Amino acid sequence: MFLTGFADEAGDSLNLQIKATQELGWHFIETRYINGKNLGNMSDAEFDDVCCQLEASKVTFNCYGSGIANWACHPRKDEDFEKSMTELTNALPRMKKLGITMLRGMSFLVPTDEQPDSPELEKIIFDKVRKLVEVCADNGIIYGHENCMNYGGLSHLHTLKLLEAVKMDNFKLIFDTGNPTFNYRHIGNKPYTLQSAWEFYKNVREFIVYVHIKDGLALPNEDGSRPQNTYTYAGDGMGDVRAIVRDLCATGYDGGFSMEPHVAAVFHDMDNSKCIDDVRYSSYVEYGRRFEKLLAEAMADAGRDLILS
Repeated sequence: MFLTGFADEAGDSLNLQIKATQELGWHFIETRYINGKNLGNMSDAEFDDVCCQLEASKVTFNCYGSGIANWACHPRKDEDFEKSMTELTNALPRMKKLGITMLRGMSFLVPTDEQPDSPELEKIIFDKVRKLVEVCADNGIIYGHENCMNYGGLSHLHTLKLLEAVKMDNFKLIFDTGNPTFNYRHIGNKPYTLQSAWEFYKNVREFIVYVHIKDGLALPNEDGSRPQNTYTYAGDGMGDVRAIVRDLCATGYDGGFSMEPHVAAVFHDMDNSKCIDDVRYSSYVEYGRRFEKLLAEAMADAGRDLILS
């Protein structure tokens, strides 16, 4: 078992990301952005510098938190698919050099001007996701699908349908505890209720290989528009974090938990006398410490010792 996180929430530079990771006593980062760039678009010189910093610090990137097929990519736009494919092919040799065996990917945005899960649109989505997963398979990479603002994030049923359609051994799930708190449950007829993180989790649990820790509070809007979410520390929101982590520990989960706090803006608004950069760093570290305590309690309840790699 190991703890990691989107350390770009602590700071833009890799130096700050490493510093926050080491302050927590952790050894891993889920890399997303470094000074606004990622593994798919940074220059060779910038990548060489990343390699040097990682080697010197002994911190490792365990996962590439890519933007592939994410909520900014329309399933009908071929240019969006090509952009994702380019990011993937550019990142793959760098992932190989760094020993990264999993990336975070998605299943395209949810269109608002048509039925998001019509059979015709589903075929487009499934075909495009499968092509991305196939490239990953050819390179020994797990495509970890995150339930977010995408097709698979519409409900647990949509995620299961996506898994069945793609049906490849390297297509797995990254479960995000916080995303159900502000996404509607697209099952049955409108008006949709907001999702239950616990319901989503328990229905896809067998396919989960990695967990994003996020939490928040939201209320549905009468017009069905996406609600405003207020992010919280893990366990303080509606993401059923404690129940999910407790169940994972009780059922033998031994993978990673990755912090994705999104709380810096919330705390900066509460006290804007502090520099936002300081709030980003301190809130990330505090978030990690609190979650590690929550995890230790869940492991103890399961009769297991928390031994982190």
